[in-house]
Amino acid sequence: MFHDLLRLPVTSRDVLVPVDVLAVLLTAWVVTAPVLRRTRAHPVRAVLIRLAALLVGAGAGLVAVWWTGDVQDLFGVAFTPVTRMWIAFAFAAVALLLVVLVQGGWTLRVVAVGAAAAVALSAGLGVNVDFGFYKDLEQAVATNPYATRSLAVQQHGAHDGAVIDAARWRAPARMPREGETLSVRIPGTVSHFRARKAVVWLPPAARVAHPPTLPVLVALSGQPGQPADMFQTGDLGRYLERYADAHHGLAPIVVSPDQLGAPERNPMCVDSRRLGRSATYVMTDTVRWIREHLPVATAPSAWGIVGFSQGATCAMQFSTAHPDVFGSALAISSEAGPRNGTVQNTIALGFGGSAAAYRAASPSAIMTAHGRYGDHLTVFGFGQDDAPYRASTDALRAVAERVGMQAPLVVSPGSAHDWNTVRYVLAHGLPTVIAHLGLPATTGAL
Repeated sequence: MFHDLLRLPVTSRDVLVPVDVLAVLLTAWVVTAPVLRRTRAHPVRAVLIRLAALLVGAGAGLVAVWWTGDVQDLFGVAFTPVTRMWIAFAFAAVALLLVVLVQGGWTLRVVAVGAAAAVALSAGLGVNVDFGFYKDLEQAVATNPYATRSLAVQQHGAHDGAVIDAARWRAPARMPREGETLSVRIPGTVSHFRARKAVVWLPPAARVAHPPTLPVLVALSGQPGQPADMFQTGDLGRYLERYADAHHGLAPIVVSPDQLGAPERNPMCVDSRRLGRSATYVMTDTVRWIREHLPVATAPSAWGIVGFSQGATCAMQFSTAHPDVFGSALAISSEAGPRNGTVQNTIALGFGGSAAAYRAASPSAIMTAHGRYGDHLTVFGFGQDDAPYRASTDALRAVAERVGMQAPLVVSPGSAHDWNTVRYVLAHGLPTVIAHLGLPATTGAL
């Protein structure tokens, strides 16, 4: 029973509608109770006071969002009107509760607490839908739901060649019908970076006794985040399953390492004394582990990197600085460069106080310093309503085109800086990346 409760789909109407109706009914009862019960000398005035509290609370909520989000930019995203509405509702419910705690009797106070809780739950669910994050309770409480496995070291030289020619591939009779998602420990042998377990997705073709040589995608979550986010929330595995199903089990292998170390940490994918050697962990420890443990081609044309938000910024940093490793990238809502709070804080934490090192670490600076790239693809994407990241993406894309990169753009309609954008851009951008990695092109979205 408890397991079934964890699997409750918190984005479905079967959950959202009852919670919203309960919140409305309880709030309406609390507001109109003086008139309905006539327990006060001036019931209409009491109702007006409560209505005023709702308006004041909603206004305070909107001001709080404006100040923290728009002025201070504490969250690094521009909140949508939908999220602002839900936050205003939550503040309004709290304001109503405060008034009733002074005006009401014990029964009404209890109901007001229930109303505030229902509105808070409704608002939380509404914001979650707007951001497209948690699909069920299990995802909200589980950090990494995938079983941990150890992968054997590949025979030396077994997969030094090119990606398998799909036209010559014949799937073995006993090849699994689906891919496998698992957790692995990628040690920070060189970096000594304290990383959480990585997530690996193996297509059906990689699960046979003698797998073909395949391309690989390195996938990076946003911040806060964890390696499983691209699969649990971004549906990356589901899109690649569709591709593999249409191509006899062939698809890129995916490795999602932990570039953060913890949900609240942001090492900015650089090496620093204060935040750790995140860049070395990804570019040395993870790359070496992939080559040693997975049947992947070694040429940069067979390697791609994908990320969202902070992860997209990392993808841009790594792909532009290391075209000898990555020949493709998919950057979803990338920042203009490494960022951890204010510019001053970013420079202090990540660059030892050197403003010059900070400026040199931006993808635009890296691309400009490198000059023209040969046969390099970067698919850019952002949400239609995400003005800040539209601006950063446009700036990065302009530089990418100037240095000779292929730089197609995918815009997610009606979404902002959220996982709805991620899923749309993955579905529409992955086919271009997969084709560039050496597997057959596919028409339309995945």
